[in-house]
Amino acid sequence: MKKVHYTHNYLLAPYHPLTVNVIGAGGTGCQVLTALARINCALQGLGHQGLDVTAYDDDIVTRANLGRQLFTPLEVGANKAEVLITRINRFFGFDWSANPSRYPSEDTHVANITISCVDNVKARVDIGKSLRKAGKNNCDDRRQAYYWLDFGNTTDTGQVVLGTIGAVIQPKSKKAETVSKLPCVDKLFDLSKVDERDSGPSCSLAEALRKQDLFINSTLSQLGCNLLWKLISQGMIDCNGLYLNLKTMKVNPINL
Repeated sequence: MKKVHYTHNYLLAPYHPLTVNVIGAGGTGCQVLTALARINCALQGLGHQGLDVTAYDDDIVTRANLGRQLFTPLEVGANKAEVLITRINRFFGFDWSANPSRYPSEDTHVANITISCVDNVKARVDIGKSLRKAGKNNCDDRRQAYYWLDFGNTTDTGQVVLGTIGAVIQPKSKKAETVSKLPCVDKLFDLSKVDERDSGPSCSLAEALRKQDLFINSTLSQLGCNLLWKLISQGMIDCNGLYLNLKTMKVNPINL
């Protein structure tokens, strides 16, 4: 019998725009934010409340980012999150927010959906601890954590993992086996075995491209955001992530 996960009811009919935290506004994060803007427009067109996004990143734009990330020479030296959110707000007429700091910190808030686009293990471990701690005693709908979507990649491979913060009550189904709890990235993989020697800032575009190929971030972001789009617009998913290999041009789903 096919396994499926039915979306938490609150994401389907929220009382307010769904709160979304995007952690990391670099190579993948900049692409994810653009995709989220399109998702927001589409959801509102369908009568949904849409998304209320906050981007977190304490990093600034450097010349090494130009070309591979969505920044211009005039934005060198500016905070990445503030640049991207300002641009999206002006283009789409949104009122999204930017926080030029690391996540989690004293002035950060948990959201309904957390999207991590970070390049190190410690950040993922800290995010996981923060989400699970906040999810235990939270009565504020806007600050209730439901899902964590993580993006990770090497030079030309990557993965997307969508997990739940706790179990999601599933309806009874005779056609499929329902799955209430989806493993998050820090539970699905042994993060202690991840090699982080190539993480960190690059001094030039050439060095950056040796670490991450030109289209790995944008391809991964499109595939991952499509999973999020299905979760909200269709109310169910039959996989909670994917593996991408640009060298072989293969995409393999992480089936439930």
